[in-house]
Amino acid sequence: MVASDTRATVRREQAWTGAVDVRILVTGTSGQLASSLAARARGQAEIVLVGRPDLDLENPATFAPVLNSVAPGMVINAAAHTGVDQQEDEPERAFRINAEAPAELARLTRLAGIPIVQISTDYVFDGRSSRPYVEADRPTPQTIYGRSKLAGEEAVRAGNRDHMVVRTAWVVSRYGRNFVKTMLSLAAARDRLQVVADQFGNPTCADDLADGLLAAASIWRKRGGFPQDLYHLAGQGRASWYELASHVLAASALLGGPSAVVEPISSEQWPTKAARPANSELNSDAFDRDFGFRAGDWRERVVEIVDLLGAGIK
Repeated sequence: MVASDTRATVRREQAWTGAVDVRILVTGTSGQLASSLAARARGQAEIVLVGRPDLDLENPATFAPVLNSVAPGMVINAAAHTGVDQQEDEPERAFRINAEAPAELARLTRLAGIPIVQISTDYVFDGRSSRPYVEADRPTPQTIYGRSKLAGEEAVRAGNRDHMVVRTAWVVSRYGRNFVKTMLSLAAARDRLQVVADQFGNPTCADDLADGLLAAASIWRKRGGFPQDLYHLAGQGRASWYELASHVLAASALLGGPSAVVEPISSEQWPTKAARPANSELNSDAFDRDFGFRAGDWRERVVEIVDLLGAGIK
């Protein structure tokens, strides 16, 4: 998921030449998923990235003019308020961005006769499951972030029948701010890092998430709709934050980049205002079944990301 962009820009990017099958309006201009969608489209779609102030999720009056101007064939709402701890102190703003804005986007896209894809999160679950979560599991969010994102899912579902909600988790990439870049940055300044070892999930490459959404858009064009309205799409393999950090810095060390000793600690040793799920694993079998796409193994993707970054921060 990506934070709402604050730059005054509407950026059109086409990483191909030739025919364009569909124009997709993506909220946000510099977040991980938005950047990956622009880079990965490869002739499958024209990606139109729109951020503040042109499309401001806190100002619904900006939505209709952008939709009318861009005239997209699909909308992907990739922007959100993702400050998990910050939202505990500003729940009204969290719900305004993560629930009320998607509700209005869903209403407007329904009126325009176009589908909407809402990006959601593993935080809709309480993290107590002993197995990866499937789409049929009942959401029980424990944080303002999780509650606001679940409310956004429900608003999109109610506002536009032609919709798809895609939950993902632990997104990393060469773009924006994310855990991989944070670990590299910290390792450049410190010899030892402490990282939580008792929270587990599926690290997900933003490029894989983008490729999966483009595959889903292709199926939508062929079938005139999505096979079902809710999917999980996350990287293959289970990891703790400690395991992810260790793998990032091992890959960096092999490239001659920054590295550090990583020490495992418990969640109790690293208290946060918003409780993190102990188990954020998502089962992505349904997405693979319906769209013929499965994200890559997180270990391989992390090495690729570190290599692309040149073991540095960009």
